[in-house]
Amino acid sequence: MSKYFYCLLCCALIFSCTSKKEILYLQDADQYNNNEIVYASSIIQPNDVLRINVSALIPESAIPYNKSSNSASGVSVELMQLEGYLVSEKSTINFPILGVLSVADMTTQDFSEFLKKKLEDEGHLKNPTVEVRLVNAKVTILGEVNGPGTYTFTEQNITLLQALGYAGDLTINGKREDIKIMRFENGVQHIAHIDLTSADWLNGPYNFIKPNDTIIVDPNNPKVKSAGFIGNVGTLLSVVSILFTTVVLITK
Repeated sequence: MSKYFYCLLCCALIFSCTSKKEILYLQDADQYNNNEIVYASSIIQPNDVLRINVSALIPESAIPYNKSSNSASGVSVELMQLEGYLVSEKSTINFPILGVLSVADMTTQDFSEFLKKKLEDEGHLKNPTVEVRLVNAKVTILGEVNGPGTYTFTEQNITLLQALGYAGDLTINGKREDIKIMRFENGVQHIAHIDLTSADWLNGPYNFIKPNDTIIVDPNNPKVKSAGFIGNVGTLLSVVSILFTTVVLITK
């Protein structure tokens, strides 16, 4: 009986273990050292909020083309979102004097150049400067991370690893070999599967997060097994010990 008990103990320990191959990030990172980074701008999407600032050689002439702020203590991100231009479901915004403008299939840089040209060509302003910025960029991170939730960011580009850093990194129970990224582009939903233990995805389109991406971290096999009726390894050993003791008492 004692041999049987020790066999059960060894099996429980073996099945509860996780190898370092399932834990360590970017195990082949040296192969991708010194690779050129390619930045990609995101297409403006419905429900994005844009902050648009128009200036000109004569500042007073640009006033009608700007939304003025009533804040005397500076402009916060929240105020910029409230006073920004909300992109409609038809990918349009309502701009002062110019009326309804389409931002479909444009990045913020594309729309900045488009608006500058329109103001010049139609005689509104002479040599204007147009700055367009997305002010409600966000990413949602769910599952086996230390701080799941929705996080906003103000940078033009953030990486997948930076986004996971916002959520406090994966827990020890996170499945690193299959991180899901949900992305909507041009009305189409895409789902990618990323293996964080490898570095091959660094050259792909999911190295940089895009606004409104959703990242899902599934639990690994030990975590899934521990969610069953028996629970974790400690509980399993307790059950086995009780059964072993009961059998010993009955057989005596």
